[in-house]
Amino acid sequence: MHAHAIETLEKIAPYGQVGLSVRCICQVTSPHIGFRIMKTYTAKPADVEKQWILIDADGLVVGRLAALIATRLRGKHKPSFTPNVDCGDHVVVVNADKVALTGKKYSDKIYYRHTGYPGGIKSRTAGEIISGKHPERVLLKAVERMLPSGPLGRKQFSNLRVYARADHPHEAQAPVALDVASLNTKNKRSA
Repeated sequence: MHAHAIETLEKIAPYGQVGLSVRCICQVTSPHIGFRIMKTYTAKPADVEKQWILIDADGLVVGRLAALIATRLRGKHKPSFTPNVDCGDHVVVVNADKVALTGKKYSDKIYYRHTGYPGGIKSRTAGEIISGKHPERVLLKAVERMLPSGPLGRKQFSNLRVYARADHPHEAQAPVALDVASLNTKNKRSA
């Protein structure tokens, strides 16, 4: 501890009435002075309240939407965020076939996969996937790559439901609609 800090604390509360926090020498923990210790809140799985959120992806930029979804899935938007607990919400995304890609990503962004056989690497562009049978996979891959790779990340990723069309089977959960386009003008692209 620095000599200046000790002198300052002795001026505030003489005669050794001051205790120092182990984490930060700046926190004074004496009840005689009136300061208090700040304790870090750690959420437990039983304390977490999950909400259901509905997002309409029509015209939204894929990367910006994926970043917002990943934040909601992890629970980083909550003050009770705990890194090792699944405290995120359930997210339902509709109209995933109408997402927007900026620049020339429709033709230039390439998704690779491998069959497992020698020389079996396959590639498809983002435009081919969006116009194909499963257009929601572009958004799913973007969100998956923004989450941690581990058991907790896989659990959080399972709270995401993406549908290519406007209908979804989660009406019973009463999801709250989130207008992503109004959060930032860059989130939506006009056709």
